[in-house]
Amino acid sequence: MIPKQHLLFILYSVWGILLKASATKNKVRGSQVQFPIAHNVTVAEGGTANMTCRVEHNDNTSLQWSNPAQQTLFFGDKKALRDNRIELVRASWQELAISISEVTLSDEGQYTCSLFTMPVKTAKAFLTVLGVPEKPKIGGLTKPAMEGDQITLTCVSSGSKPAAEIRWFRNEKEIQAGSKEVNATGKTFTVSSALRLQVDRSDDGVAYTCRVEHVALPASAQQATEVLEVHYAPRVEILPSQTLPQEGQYLKLDCISKGNPLPDSVLWTKDGGELPDVDRMIVEGRELTITSLNKTDNGTYRCEARNHLGTSSAEYVLFVYDTATVFPSSVTSCQLTSLNTPKPLESRTSTAPAVDFSQDPNALEQNGPDHALIGGVVAVVVFITLCLIIVLGRYLARHKGTYLTHEAKGADDAPDADTAIINAEGNQAHAEEKKEYFI
Repeated sequence: MIPKQHLLFILYSVWGILLKASATKNKVRGSQVQFPIAHNVTVAEGGTANMTCRVEHNDNTSLQWSNPAQQTLFFGDKKALRDNRIELVRASWQELAISISEVTLSDEGQYTCSLFTMPVKTAKAFLTVLGVPEKPKIGGLTKPAMEGDQITLTCVSSGSKPAAEIRWFRNEKEIQAGSKEVNATGKTFTVSSALRLQVDRSDDGVAYTCRVEHVALPASAQQATEVLEVHYAPRVEILPSQTLPQEGQYLKLDCISKGNPLPDSVLWTKDGGELPDVDRMIVEGRELTITSLNKTDNGTYRCEARNHLGTSSAEYVLFVYDTATVFPSSVTSCQLTSLNTPKPLESRTSTAPAVDFSQDPNALEQNGPDHALIGGVVAVVVFITLCLIIVLGRYLARHKGTYLTHEAKGADDAPDADTAIINAEGNQAHAEEKKEYFI
């Protein structure tokens, strides 16, 4: 009897040890492995957010997704919230994946994945929704702008989250902008940037672009472009068809006028008056053509253009050379060009070539002798000559007076001419003792 009871006691003891070991093993295993894992998700507004919760070696315990308002979205593979944007992707004992399409800013927040063990274990995943900036708009542009005006272009973009960045470009070349303002509108931001310009004629037809860059726009940035139209007074330039016109040839003068609006027509004059020979001087549009050149065509030709903003003119001094004129080969093309050179009205200066054109009225005197220096030397010589003539005249005049004085000494007390001569001869004895000095 005793051995039987002893055997039963041993069996119960072994069974208890096995049960305790199994419970301890399961407890350790559950505490180490049965824990849900979830990751934060970032998505642009209007996109799709994929949220996944995983558990390794799950012992058939259910998983659940809840939104920031603690509303159950899915319990296992069972949909709990009626929202057509939320769909089940995968459901198993180890994973529960869902998707939220057409995400809005209101979907942002902390989502919870729950593992229904004892106690319940949870994992948090934050859904960040990026606000996509709207296409920017450029304001403050007046069309047309006038040369010299100061204008301020303003670029505004709203709906970004976080605040977007704005950059300015002038014909695709980035330029520095002025002030930038950021204003919060609910969960999004409105960003504005100002660009201040001093408008000149070089801005006419230039494209100014405002570009918005944001993390929600990785592929292409939003941008807006405005093309400036600038009105300005005309500027005139005369281009001749020949640099050295000769007798018998023809000459074409092209009046290039740049202005906005473009001048409708130009006015040609010669030496301040009308063209003298309309039969040979033909005006077609902006061109003046002189056929069969001769010496009478020499003079200053002026082209004038105007629009409602102002008037501009340029002048061309023409000198017609003889047909037999031969130019040295050493003269450069630049020097030859300067002989007949169109000049703007504001500037009449030019440079003459190192060639002897004695018949050219336009050749500058700086290539001959220095007439100012020669004139100075001649003036000095004339002055010295005059001084010598004056001194010599005074000297001769004083000596002539001395001779008259000696002759008069004998005639002071003489009663007649013979006595005066005798007295004068007697005074010669004292000539060596008495001398007169003249200065």
